[in-house]
Amino acid sequence: MRRALAIALLALLLPACSPWRATRLYADGTRALDAGRTEQAIGDLEQAAVLMPASGEVQNHLGIAYLQAGRKRDARDAFARAVALNCSNPSARSNLELLDRELGR
Repeated sequence: MRRALAIALLALLLPACSPWRATRLYADGTRALDAGRTEQAIGDLEQAAVLMPASGEVQNHLGIAYLQAGRKRDARDAFARAVALNCSNPSARSNLELLDRELGR
């Protein structure tokens, strides 16, 4: 909860016109995720999600990072947001369905 609040406050302090920052955070988070640096990936992707709240891709990658960290509930929420934002995203839909099966939903 504290981390989410800190991220929200950070987003308010950043310049309103910073799509380059959001894109950079998404790219850095994705690279960290691919390299197995899960905590860094979560931090970068959470910040990207604040700056790009309508991005299903960011939410999907955030869900993957949460899943790698063992945070299944957070992962499910991120996958569900990704699908809600872009119902034609096959990766997010597949991730959500697989996790729901694992969770017995």
